[in-house]
Amino acid sequence: MTRFTYSAAHGRALVAPLMPGDDVDPDVVYAAAVWSGLAEGGDRVAGALVQARGAVDALGLVLAEENGQDAAGVSPKEWSDAVARWRPRLVQDELDLPLHRAAASGVRLILPGETCWPRGLDDLGPHAPLCLWVRGDPATLTRLHASIALVGARAATGYGEHVARELSSDLAQRGLGVVSGAAYGIDAAAHRAALDAAGLTVALMAGGVDRPYPAGHLELIDAIARTGAVVSEVPCGGSPTKWRFLARNRLIAAMSDATVVVEAGWRSGALNTANHASDLGRPVGVVPGPVTSPASAGCHRLLRDTAREVRCVTSADEVIELISGGGMFTMSAMRSTAGPETPEADVRPRTDDRTRVGDALSLRSARTVDEVARRSGMAVADVQLHLGLMRLDGEVEQDGHGWRRLATAR
Repeated sequence: MTRFTYSAAHGRALVAPLMPGDDVDPDVVYAAAVWSGLAEGGDRVAGALVQARGAVDALGLVLAEENGQDAAGVSPKEWSDAVARWRPRLVQDELDLPLHRAAASGVRLILPGETCWPRGLDDLGPHAPLCLWVRGDPATLTRLHASIALVGARAATGYGEHVARELSSDLAQRGLGVVSGAAYGIDAAAHRAALDAAGLTVALMAGGVDRPYPAGHLELIDAIARTGAVVSEVPCGGSPTKWRFLARNRLIAAMSDATVVVEAGWRSGALNTANHASDLGRPVGVVPGPVTSPASAGCHRLLRDTAREVRCVTSADEVIELISGGGMFTMSAMRSTAGPETPEADVRPRTDDRTRVGDALSLRSARTVDEVARRSGMAVADVQLHLGLMRLDGEVEQDGHGWRRLATAR
């Protein structure tokens, strides 16, 4: 593998087909694209460094192995940990391949500050995406001046899908954008209803936008791209792993003026999106369900949660009230998106570095520690530590070729 070296001419040629306009420096576009391959979504150190120095200078600092802790405003340990995360991914072909895939798929790259950049993402601060990969017309994102995230369970009931369709259709007909994650269940019902109403809908993906996921929604995702936009912070070709789904949820919340949880089980990922929205000071609405339905247990839990202000909603009119003044939180209530101030492990689905290592392994082929580090976006030393612990728990095995995940692992 060839170590990555920055070449302005090489980079300009790669990003030329991906730029929606000529008002952005191609060198900056290329550097931002490289950063999106080096750092996982929400990487605070990468975000702070790029915001302080710009994508090009920040990348040059890392390549020159200079100390950037002061520029990023982090401690020496935070800086060394960050560099250790990025270093395994400094591979030329692997950082260039997403750009080739994007060009072949008609994907566009947009950066913070561009006209079509969703301004709500800026509220994420250093956790904001470094760029966005977009299928569809990026200009449609400028129409998200009033938008609602409709989220909920994948294993939705008929009741939940009916409510999602009714809310989405009514909101879309009134000119509001509908934002969701293109998953089975509530997400799909919301997207389809918005499309049927000839409204704007945007899908946020956990993997590359050139890899429709779930595969069963290929036609739905194509339809969204034709009339709206399919968006991701993950480079083209990237896998939709567990931790990327949770990282993606902060983008759904930030791109929307309010988040409505239509139906959610006790530990549904939709609760994670609602928590991000609350952390950002965005209004959160919850649709109640039958008290006997496990599919609505998470919704009822949110309604009982006195630590977060949520509103019960049963119609599009009540959803609109969330953003028309009655339910809007003050931005002074905003908390850090790095996580809640009080423990909520029982509310947010658990994902950690061990999950990332597991996602980076294969059931069939053995992978080296270096390859696992590149796939997971973690430091080699951290990967080795977790692999050792996972082997003790019977989750992985090692042979002469590398490490493999065991099918019997819990």
